[in-house]
Amino acid sequence: MSQGAESMSSKYIRNRDGLEYSNLHKLALDIVEHGLYAADPYFAVLKSVKRAGKTIVVNGMNFEVYGSVHVIGFGKASKRMAMALYEVLGDLVAGGVVISPEGSERIGPIDIVVGDHPIPGKNTLEASQRLLRYLDEAVHRHDIVFVLISGGGSALFEIPADEITLEELGMLTRELMKRGADIVELNAVRKHLSLVKGGKLLHFIKAEKVISLIVSDVVGDRLDTIASGPTASDETTFFDAYEVLKRYGLWDSAPSSIRQYIERGMRGEVPETLKQGDKLLEKVTNIIIASNRISLEAMASKAKESGFNPLILSPYIEGEARHVGKVLGAIIKSVKELGHPIPPPAAILAGGETTVTVRGSGIGGRNQELCLSLAMTIEGLGNVVAVCIGSDGIDGTSPAAGAIVDGYVVKQAREQGLDPLAYLENNDSYTFFNKLRRAIITGYTGTNVNDLFVALVC
Repeated sequence: MSQGAESMSSKYIRNRDGLEYSNLHKLALDIVEHGLYAADPYFAVLKSVKRAGKTIVVNGMNFEVYGSVHVIGFGKASKRMAMALYEVLGDLVAGGVVISPEGSERIGPIDIVVGDHPIPGKNTLEASQRLLRYLDEAVHRHDIVFVLISGGGSALFEIPADEITLEELGMLTRELMKRGADIVELNAVRKHLSLVKGGKLLHFIKAEKVISLIVSDVVGDRLDTIASGPTASDETTFFDAYEVLKRYGLWDSAPSSIRQYIERGMRGEVPETLKQGDKLLEKVTNIIIASNRISLEAMASKAKESGFNPLILSPYIEGEARHVGKVLGAIIKSVKELGHPIPPPAAILAGGETTVTVRGSGIGGRNQELCLSLAMTIEGLGNVVAVCIGSDGIDGTSPAAGAIVDGYVVKQAREQGLDPLAYLENNDSYTFFNKLRRAIITGYTGTNVNDLFVALVC
């Protein structure tokens, strides 16, 4: 068995023994494990890429190798993706550079180097320059370049444009995050201050064939948003970047180098990001190999195999976690009492990424807060179990990935002198679930396809 396969052969959830109160609880955890397996970047690459002599088959598409194969990449999942790709392609791989948050090493001829996350710094700049040098020195026209892209890539791979410094870019990124800019707004700015985002990485790749394997951490799987779309077209403009900075009150205080570069861009004096129809885009094939939707489909398949009627509500769930918890709780009640929108035994599945407005001083995260709100909504319902976790294994400020609940959580809490509403109002969901031994612990999973939710209703 390969090193990667061996490391993932055990269960993802470390504390399963303490969470399996019944067969229904066990099955809910099994279904979530299937979702995590589908999201694992190593296995996703093994599933998507095959080799037949000098032919590489990617999701059913054939790519003939006439020159060499090179591997570059960046993101939290990029190292495990590189491990799997090298295992499949072997001696076809001439070399490469992959930027990871940790662990400098070599995977065959591929160099794994370290960048900075979540804010790009010196390591990111040095690693990015090394990656571009590799492309310049090693890659030729008839070669194939694999680009391994996953969440975190925006910070791990960056070369600022013009006279802009990485420190200035990092400061602006932090301020936008602090003021509540969403990922699309944030990337509209980052792509226009970068030499490699918004499709512009393709300027540095001489090969006529580029295959991007992508693990999506973005709700909706927008290619232009995942890691700021280094090999995808971009709809935003310099004017959009200007408007975002104005909207969040940052235009006047932004460094002069940034303001001057955006102004030049709006006057058409510096190149825009790549737009649809650009000839450079003809050489790239972008393939999403793991995403929230793919994980939900794997979970639905496991539920159906186990005798449940699966219903995928949506992979696009967003909103305040406690409000989403109430809505999901209402759907569970409807299934349980009315058989609508699907009759029991039912598996209700959903994904996406909620948010938490922090008002208290507790320890928690969006998945556990959703579960606490849900538990209060389904109080007293029998034969119902629900799980919500962050696929990266990290939920907010807690060491947990999420929680498992049923109709008796509230009763159990009160018997132990715990007030669920008080813990919810203090944003202290982890403390609550940890005391009840219902917090799910996975540790860092090495991937991120947002959050996964399942409710089993009998």
